[in-house]
Amino acid sequence: MESWILIILVLTPGVWSGDWRVTLKSQCALKGASVVLKCEYDYPGGSVVTSVGWYKVRYVSGTGRLYPVTNPPSSPNHFRYAGNRWSDCSLEINDVQHTDEGQYYFGFKTMFSRWMSTTYSHLSVKELTAYVEPGTVTEGTDVRLTCESGCDTPVNIVWFKDGVPVQNPVFRARREDAGRYHCAIPGQESVRSASVSLNVHYAPEKVTLSMSPSGDIAKGSSMTFSCSSDASPPVRQTGYSLYKDGNLIRSGQSHTISDVQPGHSGMYYCQAWNNISRRGNDLMKSAEVHLDVHYQPVNISVSMSPPNVVAGSGVNLTCSGAANPAAETYTWYRRTASSTSVLQVGSGQVLSIPSVEASHSGLYSCQAGNQVGENNSTEVLLAMKEEQHGSQSLPITAGIGVSLFVTLVLALLLLWRKLRTHAEEKKTVSDSRLSERGSSSTATEDQSDSIYVNIHTLPCSPPPATDVTPHNAPMSCEDEVTYSTVTIKPRNPLPPHHGDSNRALQDSRSEARENDEPVIYTTVAKSR
Repeated sequence: MESWILIILVLTPGVWSGDWRVTLKSQCALKGASVVLKCEYDYPGGSVVTSVGWYKVRYVSGTGRLYPVTNPPSSPNHFRYAGNRWSDCSLEINDVQHTDEGQYYFGFKTMFSRWMSTTYSHLSVKELTAYVEPGTVTEGTDVRLTCESGCDTPVNIVWFKDGVPVQNPVFRARREDAGRYHCAIPGQESVRSASVSLNVHYAPEKVTLSMSPSGDIAKGSSMTFSCSSDASPPVRQTGYSLYKDGNLIRSGQSHTISDVQPGHSGMYYCQAWNNISRRGNDLMKSAEVHLDVHYQPVNISVSMSPPNVVAGSGVNLTCSGAANPAAETYTWYRRTASSTSVLQVGSGQVLSIPSVEASHSGLYSCQAGNQVGENNSTEVLLAMKEEQHGSQSLPITAGIGVSLFVTLVLALLLLWRKLRTHAEEKKTVSDSRLSERGSSSTATEDQSDSIYVNIHTLPCSPPPATDVTPHNAPMSCEDEVTYSTVTIKPRNPLPPHHGDSNRALQDSRSEARENDEPVIYTTVAKSR
């Protein structure tokens, strides 16, 4: 039996060899990671290790004391002895926290003695620290991500943005790159840094102008304009401006009109500004919004065509006014001057009366309505005037007068031509008679020359009487002339001679004309 004990003691490491010794190394660990405090120990030969333990210094009232390392109830595997009973005394700490930082000692017991290390292992707990450089950039600027562990031992790092892995720690910032970044240990993603933010600034986008309530706005109601945008940094209240038909209304993100009127109708838009320009443009404009104020018909009036109406003629009454939307219904009413009640007489924008009678006289009004409401016009008097016969017969009289005038002129022209023709015929007859008488006087020696000639004019026949005498109508009348011849025989008639009788006759006549100039008397008698 004793020989077996001797064999076991010889085969057990550390027995009969070594001195009392514990070798410890300080460690740096990242918060949340696992770390092993390296430890080696030795003891004299012949000793048998019965127990091992780790201790941590805790300061109470400024005095450090050693307390056994124990697992907290919330984490039963926080501390785990990773060594053995003969040489390795390492300690594993899982999910390292800042409370684990400090000085650690190792001690062990043998059957006959105990030993505590004279040195300690210092555990430093650090955290990964993430840096985004620069932290605030304008869209399009380069960004670099940097992670520091705080421990001298290099570690591999991976990056995450809002929980999504980042492939490249150096990139050109876009607006979608804005967010929170952290670095971590590969395979131990719980060992991570605190998150840091990357702010990417850009000019306002998606500038929107909205109306509340939306849709049709009735006159007198209340409504609000609100402007919004997507921008970084966000647009402040003073960065918004509201415009109507191109004219500035006011600055601010919202604008309320408590009593909407038709004059508020128009095209509205807003502009947003956050001091960031895009392609050289600082002000970003929203799409235009049309404010269409609806109101019932107003300023309704009735017009009458023609304005003066006589019995039997036609008349149109037209109803007009301003409305939005346009008036859809028109109703006509008539009230007699002696009655206070009204009678509906028609519908439609135009009331037509093809033949006005006395029963149509009265005060007319129309009522126009749309989906907002309805309104009435003022009354218009429709009075029938008596027919003026004189005025109506004037065109007929004028036509008759013109016809008579033309007829009279034609009659006078015909009469004038007839009289002229008759006078010419009379003159021709008289001339022929005178010629015949002259010839007979020449043929016979006892006839004398004509000395006295009486001319009698026949009175003109008066023109036919008419009621209308044309202005400047020519009055022409040719007198009918009657010629009378007086013959005086000479005292000493010359006997006819043969051969020279004609010549002697001519000479005697010439001599008589030379001695006694004949006198021709002409009497013209005109009718009165």
